[in-house]
Amino acid sequence: MATLLEKARVRNFSEPDEVRRFEKGKVELLKIGGMTVGRATFEPGWKWSTCVKPLAGTKSCRSAHLGFVLSGTLMTRMDDGTTLRSETGDIFELPPGHDGWVEGDRPAVIIDFQGMEDYAKP
Repeated sequence: MATLLEKARVRNFSEPDEVRRFEKGKVELLKIGGMTVGRATFEPGWKWSTCVKPLAGTKSCRSAHLGFVLSGTLMTRMDDGTTLRSETGDIFELPPGHDGWVEGDRPAVIIDFQGMEDYAKP
């Protein structure tokens, strides 16, 4: 009998497939289950439009994100002006077209299940 899952696996961010570093942050990537999952660490003072925009070359972040905030506070401003606050324990969904920044003096650490495959890719 064929199964949907051919091989059970466990992955850990202590052994990422790739690490992308940028000003005031990094993204660690794991490939599992046919998808790329990212753990992003954004230091205080990180802002997408100043730290990642030069790599992306776009007006705003063009990736959609579905994530979970492990720690810290992440603010997001959509291109239409809508502002969202994501804090420890929150799950967020963001369509393309936004800027983001860390609020406060603690790093924001998130797990992102969507949109990290090309994030901050040089």
